[in-house]
Amino acid sequence: MNIQPLLEALDIQEDAARALADDLRTQIGELQTRLREAETHLEHLAITRKTVTGLADRLPAVAPDLPEHPDYPRILAVCNDTSGPLRAKDVCEAIDHELLPKSIEGTRAKLKRLVKLGILTEADTGSFTRKQ
Repeated sequence: MNIQPLLEALDIQEDAARALADDLRTQIGELQTRLREAETHLEHLAITRKTVTGLADRLPAVAPDLPEHPDYPRILAVCNDTSGPLRAKDVCEAIDHELLPKSIEGTRAKLKRLVKLGILTEADTGSFTRKQ
């Protein structure tokens, strides 16, 4: 019995398996390099986050931009001059608006917008005050 053809077939399979193993080792090396780079980048981002959050309390607070309507600064002035919460009707009186339902509702909408902007807070439903 001649086993030479069998040995040659095994050689071919061994060469293919060796080539595959070499290729996979190369890929693993490249992936390990990329993984180290990604981990280093993550470390740098964590350091940056820690630095920024550590400095955040030193930055001056920036007031959000008010909407373009002239009532907003007047509403804020009224809220700044008052120690307690105000209702939309009280604000209307203070800024010399007529006490009509449409004026009160418009002022209430502006007060709620200032709450969304984080400038005012709604202490109770319909009761607004300056955010502390």
